[in-house]
Amino acid sequence: MKKTLVIGASENLDRYSNKAIRALVAHNHEVVAIGLREGQVLDVAFGAEKKAFENIDTVTLYVGPQNQPEYYQYILNLKPRRVIFNPGTENPEFISLLKASGIYPEIACTLVLLATGQYE
Repeated sequence: MKKTLVIGASENLDRYSNKAIRALVAHNHEVVAIGLREGQVLDVAFGAEKKAFENIDTVTLYVGPQNQPEYYQYILNLKPRRVIFNPGTENPEFISLLKASGIYPEIACTLVLLATGQYE
């Protein structure tokens, strides 16, 4: 399966980033994550460091548009195939930057894509 980076990871079971990590793992996807602080969901440990992960296919965002600028260059440098803007994370400025770099911006819900078999 393709590797997914979850940005905005949280140990809080009520957070959608937590639910997404669990769902991705349940669907046998390789998952790495970044959060505001150190934590772990299942076997996915994360911290605030923007690591130079390799072979990232998909970045799924769980940070609001106001907090995304600090991730722009980092995500562009990872060269993922796509970036999923989950509900509440839509950002026209970042979408334009991604398109200009040949990265597909997808406005969708990772959990719905997984549940409906559309997460590719």
